[in-house]
Amino acid sequence: MTSAEGGAGATWAGTHVFTAPAIVEALTIDDVRDAVAAGGRVRALGTRHSFNDLADIDGTLVTVTGISADPVLDESRLEVTVGAGTRYGVLARWLEDRGWALHNLGSLPHISIGGAIATGTHGSGHGNGVLTTAVRRLEYVDASGMLAEVRVGDPDFAALAVGLGAFGVVVRVTLAIEPSYRMRQDVYSGLTWETFLADPDAVTGAAYSVSVFTTWGDEVGDIWLKSRLDAFGGISGAQLQTETAPLVGSTENLTEQLGVPGPWCERLPHFRLDATPSNGDEIQSEYFVARSDAAAALTAVRQLADDIRPHLLVSELRTVRADDLWLSGAYGRDTLAIHFTWANHPEAVRTLLPRIEAVLAPFDARPHWGKWHTMSADAVAAVVPRLADARAVFERLDPEARFANAHLRRLGVR
Repeated sequence: MTSAEGGAGATWAGTHVFTAPAIVEALTIDDVRDAVAAGGRVRALGTRHSFNDLADIDGTLVTVTGISADPVLDESRLEVTVGAGTRYGVLARWLEDRGWALHNLGSLPHISIGGAIATGTHGSGHGNGVLTTAVRRLEYVDASGMLAEVRVGDPDFAALAVGLGAFGVVVRVTLAIEPSYRMRQDVYSGLTWETFLADPDAVTGAAYSVSVFTTWGDEVGDIWLKSRLDAFGGISGAQLQTETAPLVGSTENLTEQLGVPGPWCERLPHFRLDATPSNGDEIQSEYFVARSDAAAALTAVRQLADDIRPHLLVSELRTVRADDLWLSGAYGRDTLAIHFTWANHPEAVRTLLPRIEAVLAPFDARPHWGKWHTMSADAVAAVVPRLADARAVFERLDPEARFANAHLRRLGVR
């Protein structure tokens, strides 16, 4: 373990500079326990892929990325247990080498498992839940510095699974696995908004995982279909692309397209683990609406297209299966995620977000916890129906607010 005063740096894209006065670089679970037992406020820090101050604290940050992954496979239970600071892409490769897979991955394989599940991070697919829906057990350091665990079926699991770091420092995660599968990735373009909005489900459900990339212009944009090899389809009214489609710049950092078969771990993410992901010099926002409201919600956002486009790198539209995790963006409803990757124009983005939130308000849009939004505690409570229940669990497990911070209090989570 190494400790330092300050020096936590910034989030991955530089959108927030950490103000915590101390940081502990944990190398073991005991290091985490010692840091919590030392007293004061504590927050876990992963791969820093959030875009706001969610992980910051007026106390000590404890990184868990230096703790050994130490994956343990339980084939009889179809589970794998791994260190929470492990990157998804590292675990994915380890599983693939042994003939196993996860149900889905996010667009970046670089993100830590603990951070991704804590914020409800997701991939895409009508039948695919957020990454957290694969969680079967969490092992965490509680407010007393002791190891605790919560499993699927336990009374607190629905609150803690997407837990925002509000109850402890997660150190080990058990995930459901399935036999490995192979996929192909194809890109279509040329689809009109009229055709898309007439039946959004026909497009977003055209493959195992679908991403619709748009800049809100006259045509929809590129549609990335990630298909299992035994279930390849296409999109009526769009053209199959025969060259690799770029995403926020170069094609060099992207996983292989053009229908070339490959393992799930090299097709589900957009970006390669061995390359720098996305643009880096960017701001991200994302909102979740019911999939049944997709056409109306997208039509509402299109009203702002002329104001959005000068500050936008790209938007991505993805779908997520409903779940029962209290703080998940897909809680209780099949979901459309409307994502914005902004140019680094912070003042313009801060001005645009309330306008986007206003046009999405009729659809009870929920924010992605780790990305920029301007929703108040009252606005969040109105669209996250089990927020108060989750807060009650956090307060019971952490009565001295050891893991609370300004961000969670601002949103009414603590």
